[in-house]
Amino acid sequence: MNNELLAMLDYIEQERGISKDQLIAAVESAIAAASRKSIHPASKLEVKLDRKTGQIRAWAKLQVVDSFPNNDQITIEKAKTVFPDVKVGDEIDWEVTPKDFGRIAVTSCRQAIAQKLKKAEREIVKEEFQDKVGEIVNGTVKRIEAGSIIVDLQKGEGIIGAKEKDKVPGEVYMIGDRINALLIKVDIETSGPSLILSRSNPDFVRKLFEREVSEIHDGVVEIAGLAREAGMRTKIAVRSNDPRVDPVGACVGMRGMRVRNITAELGNERVDIIRYDEDIKVYAANALHPAKLASIEADEEHRMLEIHVDQENSRLAFGKKAQNVRLAQKLIGWNINIIIDESQEESFEEKKAQVVEQLAGLLSIAPEKAALLVNNGYLSMDGLKTAGMKDISAIPGLDEESLNSIAAALEKFVNNSGDAE
Repeated sequence: MNNELLAMLDYIEQERGISKDQLIAAVESAIAAASRKSIHPASKLEVKLDRKTGQIRAWAKLQVVDSFPNNDQITIEKAKTVFPDVKVGDEIDWEVTPKDFGRIAVTSCRQAIAQKLKKAEREIVKEEFQDKVGEIVNGTVKRIEAGSIIVDLQKGEGIIGAKEKDKVPGEVYMIGDRINALLIKVDIETSGPSLILSRSNPDFVRKLFEREVSEIHDGVVEIAGLAREAGMRTKIAVRSNDPRVDPVGACVGMRGMRVRNITAELGNERVDIIRYDEDIKVYAANALHPAKLASIEADEEHRMLEIHVDQENSRLAFGKKAQNVRLAQKLIGWNINIIIDESQEESFEEKKAQVVEQLAGLLSIAPEKAALLVNNGYLSMDGLKTAGMKDISAIPGLDEESLNSIAAALEKFVNNSGDAE
């Protein structure tokens, strides 16, 4: 049994990288805790494992007394059988190894040894990964447990939790897949994997840009802000410390290669790269791109922006399920109130009505027939002249009488144009 124990410790040292001294200390402590009742009732016990033979022996620290000893004492008469020169009051290490202690110890404390070894392993994991918190680590999917992804990182196990704060909605992984994730925390006290990972954390995107864009890594370009809804969309604001370097162009890369690599890692999550500006109005306009804003009013005291847009740009400003404006608010750190200006829509309708009325008079046709021309993009006599009667005749809804009237008006317009020349 002793040889088996030494062989097991040698195997663990080689396979798991735990030093034999650490293992032996863990085994001695575990045996002392698990086998206390079978050894001796003394309060101070010490167990030692011989590193060469594997023999396990135990000692109790006892005080020498004349008579009537308690659990932590020994009579001088008995002590002299081993220590002839001992005196009353001395403290001695008295061997209390039970018969066949090696088998008893190893059998009775197998679980305790496993716990000690696990703790030693966790300490090694902590030492290995503590300095990597906040960085991207790469591993292999080992197993899936209740929606959580267990990742093999070679020298430790990581976990990407099932909740949205760790896992990107919609992402699916199979056992054996390679996976990148942000190391959030090293927790050796938890019962599961010690390395807490995340792919949905905004800093995961930040680190991807630092890794992919050399200008960011070197400090030439800075990330001024980042807002993310994992799996859907990210907005990242950048600025340059060198006027010769375009921060947005640096992040996009030649032919879009850099940002394409990042979006591929994010499962094609949309990434908007925005130019940072000290002027909050300009910054907000950049953040709400591609919407074109009519005007912006800033309330610095309440950090509120009132933004006016027309009907056409309101959908772009809000985005799908208001995602665009929501991410823009997170990015710039101001509240945004979007006001849709209906007057511009009314103005367009009024202008359209004026064009219809004007064409109807010039062509001597009914207004509803002139509206058909306007709806098909013909807003002037010049436009009708360029198109010609063949294209005009193809417009659905124009009757023969209207077409004849248009042809006569165009002939007159062409003749008058020729006279003018």
